[in-house]
Amino acid sequence: MSDATSHQIDPSISKQREYGNPLVPDNTRVLLLGSGELGREVAIELMRLGVWVCAADSYAGAPAAQFAHENRVLDMTNPVALQALIDEVKPNIIVPEVEAIATSQLAAAARSGIQVTPSSDIAAICMDRERLRVLAHEVLGLPTTPYRFAQSLEELQSGAEQVGYPCVVKPIMSSSGHGQSVVRDSESIVDAWNEAQTGRRAAENGEISKVIVEALVPLDYELTVLTISSSAGIVTCAPIGQRQESGDYRESWQPAAMPSEILKDACSLAKQAVQGLVDEANTKGEFGWGVFGVELFVLTDGTLLFNEVSPRPHDTGMVTLVSQRLSEFALHARAILGIPVTDSDVSINLAKGQVACSRAIVVTGEGQAVFSNLPAALAVEDSELRIFNKPEIHGHRRMAVALSIGSSESDARAKSAEILDTLTISTTDK
Repeated sequence: MSDATSHQIDPSISKQREYGNPLVPDNTRVLLLGSGELGREVAIELMRLGVWVCAADSYAGAPAAQFAHENRVLDMTNPVALQALIDEVKPNIIVPEVEAIATSQLAAAARSGIQVTPSSDIAAICMDRERLRVLAHEVLGLPTTPYRFAQSLEELQSGAEQVGYPCVVKPIMSSSGHGQSVVRDSESIVDAWNEAQTGRRAAENGEISKVIVEALVPLDYELTVLTISSSAGIVTCAPIGQRQESGDYRESWQPAAMPSEILKDACSLAKQAVQGLVDEANTKGEFGWGVFGVELFVLTDGTLLFNEVSPRPHDTGMVTLVSQRLSEFALHARAILGIPVTDSDVSINLAKGQVACSRAIVVTGEGQAVFSNLPAALAVEDSELRIFNKPEIHGHRRMAVALSIGSSESDARAKSAEILDTLTISTTDK
């Protein structure tokens, strides 16, 4: 057989791919809603386990769409468009990887027998700060900052007086610090209300967004505890330290240095939060399986407070790509497929005393990002670079992550900073 003939694709396989059928008809079919850098890693881990994946997002060329068996572009907040996609793909499992999704259709999918990860109800609760805070504090009894909810400027002014200044004002429907303000005195409360209304997640018919006002507590540092719910129960990874800018992740490291008592309490609090969510899912006949990113505050006196929880792999958890035996993405894939996840699966894969670090590489500009000087950047000892290959930038966007392992937290963070400093990054209009 000639070389030309030997490299031809079997026409039957080509046709199967064209029509979107898995090569093995009985393969589990997953619809990934959200195809960014976190979704990409989830898609890869699912595909490694023989799962057929369709990656959907609001723009073409999203990172996971570059790897998945098929991809779609749509407005996932549009219930009609989302339902049409579900009807077309016919998934066994829907995996939401972003919050901007029509949750009503997730609930409808769950009622029709499709597994939603971790559950349709959990997805709705976690994207609504009011529902999440009421469940965490008033139902589960978890410690939180003092807070009030406000539906109007007048209610916000009253709530701010009750929790005291300085305080933080956030829309109940937003993420990554959008619409959030720190308010130092009553004269700034109007600006905070307006910021919350413009920065919140889009609402229909221009309706007013309810806000939460919280006391500004004496924060020492923040933690993320990756918590996995699976058919084997609930386990936690080693807590992850982090640094944010304007409410958005910039650095994370694992394991985070802290007293053993805080470590124990952080894992316990995270388990309580996730167990409460899983119990809610179970009452609706859903599993509640998957990775949860539980965000905690550690105050200057050592007090731990629950902040929020993300019902999916967490951006600070990108450090687990080099710190753990199984990354948060591999753990997520196993859990949602019904594979038991135990304490041995979440173990740290570092030598004694070592710390791993991730550093977000945020690029500012317009057009496409161009990375140069990679040989020097990749020469940094015990370090890696993951470029997300997002198609374009408008303003600023997370475009890559530097990963490193060091003999200490400061050493690991210095190595990831060296990668960023060594890279040459430019933008160019398309």
